[in-house]
Amino acid sequence: MNAGIPVRWVLSQPELGLVLKGGGDGLGRSITLALTSELTDAQQWLSGGELVLTTGMGLPLSRADRLRYLEDLDRAGVAGVGFGIGLSHETVPEDLVETADRLGLPLFEVPLPTPFGVITKKVMQRLAEQEYEKVLRASRAQPRMTRAAIQGVRAVIKELSAALSATVLVVGSDGAIAEAHPRQPAAEIVDRITEFLTTRSDGAGSGVIQLPSRQYIVLQAITAGQTVHGHLAVVTTTALSSVDQVLLGHASSLLALDFEKPARLRIAQNRLNSQAMAMLLDEPGDPDTMWQHLATAADRTGRIRALVLWCASPSDAGQALKTVDTQLHPMNRQLFAHLAGDRVAILLPGSDNDETAEQLLVGLPAEVRATTRAGLSAPHLLRRFNAAIEHAELASSAAVPGARPLELAALAGHALLAFPEAQRVLTAVSEAMLQPLVDYDERHGTDLIASLRAYLEAHGQWETAATALGVHRHTLRSRIAKIESVLGVQLDQALVRAELLLAVVAHR
Repeated sequence: MNAGIPVRWVLSQPELGLVLKGGGDGLGRSITLALTSELTDAQQWLSGGELVLTTGMGLPLSRADRLRYLEDLDRAGVAGVGFGIGLSHETVPEDLVETADRLGLPLFEVPLPTPFGVITKKVMQRLAEQEYEKVLRASRAQPRMTRAAIQGVRAVIKELSAALSATVLVVGSDGAIAEAHPRQPAAEIVDRITEFLTTRSDGAGSGVIQLPSRQYIVLQAITAGQTVHGHLAVVTTTALSSVDQVLLGHASSLLALDFEKPARLRIAQNRLNSQAMAMLLDEPGDPDTMWQHLATAADRTGRIRALVLWCASPSDAGQALKTVDTQLHPMNRQLFAHLAGDRVAILLPGSDNDETAEQLLVGLPAEVRATTRAGLSAPHLLRRFNAAIEHAELASSAAVPGARPLELAALAGHALLAFPEAQRVLTAVSEAMLQPLVDYDERHGTDLIASLRAYLEAHGQWETAATALGVHRHTLRSRIAKIESVLGVQLDQALVRAELLLAVVAHR
């Protein structure tokens, strides 16, 4: 749990060629940093856990000073000393070896071909791997603890115990051990916890107790507001790392929520649990109970609409969701919503319209409303609510920020050009198809594109198109022939006319 790697791990790396000379009793010391120093008083800048690498260049000349050099490093909490040979010293001085044995401070020989930088890199890479492993372990443990919270206190501390490889206790507000995993603690541990808590006047004691047996008891108060529900205690053989403390805090928060859970929330939880059991007892793949749960979102005909809000940020989306909930409350209506990043999807009865949807946004801060795009689907059967949300998303992508919710049906006739992605594609197609006509008009001072548009919008009716242009139909026939020649197409083909009409509209 504690950060660092044992000195024996460094010595076990064959490619480094390190040879232990003294201090073998301290091979379990933890290295948290590797550094090079030729200073005789390096201990002034050390905080403990360092692996000091030196060539002995600045080593004191007298035996007494050399012994003091190692003693000072040992008092500073150094994990070990690597002595490079072949430069200022051919071998590790024997008096240093004797002192290292006496102190239990690992002293090893670094051969000349092994650069200090390689040792430092090896140590730092291993430390980085350990930190990643801890974060990965925590990222896996937190969801397991969260899921376990549904089953109660015992399940949470079981997951925490497994994650920390430690004994976990829940101490009630009365000071008694309420839960323990994997086993009940020794009497010594209970006595020390009781002693520690009775000395705290606020009752919210959190701290670390070190036992003579070299065990640690880490206490975390389980609090909700000003209320102290008890304490979470972890009994370990090493101090908790920062990642372990995050897991402890997460477990404490989950337990606080469990202790604070009001009666009505428990009733709702029981109801959901009953529904979950009913789903499992029903035929697989037929979650009727969940559809029944969603049915209250529909109108009397069983239809719903989807309102989708795209906001400028996740915090704005959260604010929008709170505003909608506030507006629904006096209507005695439940909130059926899904929040994902910047997007909020809300189910409304199919009988609601854009005015109702707009009313739900009243109260949203002006700066948030000004950047929010709202889209509203047409009424759908409840079981097609996924399609309703998709349609509302399309409408919101074409909506103007700050404007009333846009209904997808309102885009009829110009829907393709309303969506940015479709607009970009059509513009590119338009440029590719019509460029020969654009070039021809520029060279000859004509306007064949206008003639093409009139002809296509008139569905190929010569009289109608000619009248719209104010020319004789024979003149229009001549222009259309020229257009077919320039573009290399035949306008009597329906698909060609359809593509060219989209291209002309996009060109405009």
